Amino acid sequence: MVPLSILDLVPVTTGSTPREALQHSRKLVQHAETLGYTRYWVAEHHNMPGIASAATSVVIGWLAQATERIRVGAGGIMLPNHSPLQIAEQFGTLEALYPGRIDLGVGRAPGTDQLTVRAMRRDPRAAEDFPQDVQELMALLAPAREGQRIQAVPGAGSNVPVWILGSSLFGAQLAALLGLPYAFASHFAPAALVEALAAYRRRFEPSATRAKPHAMLGVNVIVADTDREATRLFTTLQQAFTDLHRGKRGLSKPPIDDIDAYWSEPERVAASSMLEHSVIGSPRTVKRGLERFVEATGADELMVVSHVFDPEARARSYALLADAWGLAERTAPSGA
Repeated sequence: MVPLSILDLVPVTTGSTPREALQHSRKLVQHAETLGYTRYWVAEHHNMPGIASAATSVVIGWLAQATERIRVGAGGIMLPNHSPLQIAEQFGTLEALYPGRIDLGVGRAPGTDQLTVRAMRRDPRAAEDFPQDVQELMALLAPAREGQRIQAVPGAGSNVPVWILGSSLFGAQLAALLGLPYAFASHFAPAALVEALAAYRRRFEPSATRAKPHAMLGVNVIVADTDREATRLFTTLQQAFTDLHRGKRGLSKPPIDDIDAYWSEPERVAASSMLEHSVIGSPRTVKRGLERFVEATGADELMVVSHVFDPEARARSYALLADAWGLAERTAPSGA
């Protein structure tokens, strides 16, 4: 069985607050650690009422402080929004506080809309410099060279593992060229999955940090006692993607009995296309579904996203998955 990790968007649900969302995620990361998950990542998003992880490095510190063993990191930092030096300092600090447990996934999307990009005082063209920024970031996290005039303090020599995030060939090719692990966002952008994986594996150049490619794939997973119950819980995510198609942003909504009464046929097609890689059902159903996904893709690791409205049901989903996958019987890998 491949390792399982968790991507948490720190969802703010209808009737709750960002503070409550952060408290729920703190409890969930502790739960995930006891269950045997390998990593727990949060992602940078801005101007989204339903996501409370905008200050990503701050949230990572909050979660790492509450745990002892599980790796905690970014899935990811949207590098065009920041200078490589600032990110090296932030993650160097996290590594100094929680040694051997910090991951840094970076992407080139802004994590928001163009109006918000301008509000962050960022140039939309900054994404064009992403390959150079990644290399600069890696250099700042490496041991400082003699005479190096700009250093990340903390950061230099921390060697925080850097991952490339992507949903297209661009990220796959860059990860391969730099010899870095690659995380593909197949949980919401599945179209280029097969082509991107092939490119990454075919072009991979061994590096000082990785001798061979390592692909972690995102997949939506919801587990409940029965297929019917899990399908109902899934309607929260289906509503969210329908609202995304409508250009609406809001809080996470409770599940409903009839999703077909919520979306139109074109909306169903659009949302279902984006959610193609979702495995929903009882423990037995989900185990078999994930086994087929791993067999079809050759994934080295799975990044599980369980967008469930009720925090207790979300925690139970991860517990049922861990038991079905046999996580307690595994020894989690120590690094990327």
